[in-house]
Amino acid sequence: MSTSEVPQRSDAQRNRERILEVALAELSRSADVPLSAIAKKAGVGQGTFYRNFPNREALVLEVHRQEVRQLADSAAELARTREPDRALREWMDDLARYATAKAGLADALRQATAATGGAAKPGSHLLLAAIELLLNANHEAGTIRPGVTADDFFLAIAGVWQLDPRGDWQPRAARLFDLVMRGLRAGAPGHE
Repeated sequence: MSTSEVPQRSDAQRNRERILEVALAELSRSADVPLSAIAKKAGVGQGTFYRNFPNREALVLEVHRQEVRQLADSAAELARTREPDRALREWMDDLARYATAKAGLADALRQATAATGGAAKPGSHLLLAAIELLLNANHEAGTIRPGVTADDFFLAIAGVWQLDPRGDWQPRAARLFDLVMRGLRAGAPGHE
């Protein structure tokens, strides 16, 4: 391998990251943004763009996968640095920020998954693993009621997907999540 290949690979990686960054912003505004507009704003040519993402679906699914990966990483970091119930509650805030900031991406994701035959949303296993990590830590610490599953949790917080990202969503999300946490703590072995 020649040394000239190394900078090309790091340039290629930077191009890919820039495309994903621009795509997230643009697709969040409009699911139908032309791919050529994303390439132009990312400062890459059409060839570079299509080498990285051969079609709209590949781009949208990768943008979503990257965002979910960051949310899952947040859960792991919180689990390492906070008490279990605090980690869970703070992660809920991260989830609300994700849900409201990425609301526009939802249309693009629905179109992409429909175009790929209705495949499951990429990264859903990462979110499931993240919440199971947080719930298990809370079960072990006795800070939430026994037997709460990831499915229970996702059903309990489903209201987060109904928040209007253009409105004053933060107080509503906080109130919703505080209610959920009170419900999770009720009947917990370590809760008075």
